[in-house]
Amino acid sequence: MSNIVEATQEKGAKNHNKYRRDKPWDNPDIDHWSVSPWDETAGDNLPGGRLLEESSFATLFPKYREKYLREVWPLITRSLDKVKIACELNLVEGSMTVRTTRKTSDPYVILKARDLIKLLARSIPAPQALKILNDEYNCEIIKIGGLVRNKERFVKRRQRLIGPDGATLKALELLTQCYILVQGNTVSVMGTHKGIKQVRMVVLECMNNIHPVYNIKRLMIMRELEKDPKLQNESWERFLPTFKKKNVQRRKPHQLVEESKKASESAAAAGGKPAVKKKKSYTPFPPAQQPSKIDLQLESGEYFLSERQRKAKKLAEKQQASMEKTNEKRRAREREFIHPSLLKDADEGDVVEKIGERETNEEANDDAGADMERLVGKFAKKKRKASEEKSGDDEDVLGLKDTKKKRKKDKKHKD
Repeated sequence: MSNIVEATQEKGAKNHNKYRRDKPWDNPDIDHWSVSPWDETAGDNLPGGRLLEESSFATLFPKYREKYLREVWPLITRSLDKVKIACELNLVEGSMTVRTTRKTSDPYVILKARDLIKLLARSIPAPQALKILNDEYNCEIIKIGGLVRNKERFVKRRQRLIGPDGATLKALELLTQCYILVQGNTVSVMGTHKGIKQVRMVVLECMNNIHPVYNIKRLMIMRELEKDPKLQNESWERFLPTFKKKNVQRRKPHQLVEESKKASESAAAAGGKPAVKKKKSYTPFPPAQQPSKIDLQLESGEYFLSERQRKAKKLAEKQQASMEKTNEKRRAREREFIHPSLLKDADEGDVVEKIGERETNEEANDDAGADMERLVGKFAKKKRKASEEKSGDDEDVLGLKDTKKKRKKDKKHKD
């Protein structure tokens, strides 16, 4: 050993083994990662025989868990009595408390009891939560509530983690050998340290918009690579897939594509080049604020109208628009009956004007015809009245006057 130190000092290199000492109690056969359970019969005892101070932990639980906890609390009490931990369920405050006693010998079991009441508060069934008292099991409660701001997006991503009929969650449980429960704003995980680390990575990436299927595929490949002893000391990067986010340009809407095609075709037909969009000059100032709905109503004066007047105005505008549309359609139909030579010689606007003039002339003629018919009807009516009066006079001459005289005489006799 001294020769090695002297040789390294002569060369001027650093000696990292200078302060290392032989450790006869340590050898490669010892598994440093194994956790041996606390066993008093095997000689695991505290110095002094007991804990010096009492330790306690408490946690609140939601109201909807009260009924279930009351049912399973005797089972929880019996299980904690075996490890010499006292527990209390307070229904007034809505809390669970665990604390050490004088008989408690295992100093770490109080932390396991703390994890137990946390899991019970997060809706994990009691038989599953009691497994945390074993040294092989560990747990973590991953908070996902503040990772996504938009509530709708958060619900979608949380559902993506669960999958259809819980298929994604079940696949993740099988690959990581963990129990996973998604509840509200948290994800509760029970299992080994390695499995919990993998689950945490998948959950956080799912909340960051990376689908869990990609990570599940990666875990499946890693599981197969673990079986090959030749690859134990090699890098697995060449086998694992890399899922990079691609910024693919989105397709334009169909209407915009059609409009751009029409514009290019019309420009080509006119013999000119298609219009090129000019780049806007950069300005550091934001654009002017657009007027609000109330501002527009104040400008037009609609703001000061009553509700009835507004409805009447809207109705009038709607009727005007519909009349314009019907006139336009009628002109389009009449355009089909115009000779092509007229359309070629004159512009379309002139033809439309001619059609409009013809329509106005026709309307004027119709009005004149209607007036004539009205006058004819009026004279016929007067003639009919005159003939009726004449016929009445003839009837009086024939003998109606005698009947009137008789009636007058009868009235006088009655009086």
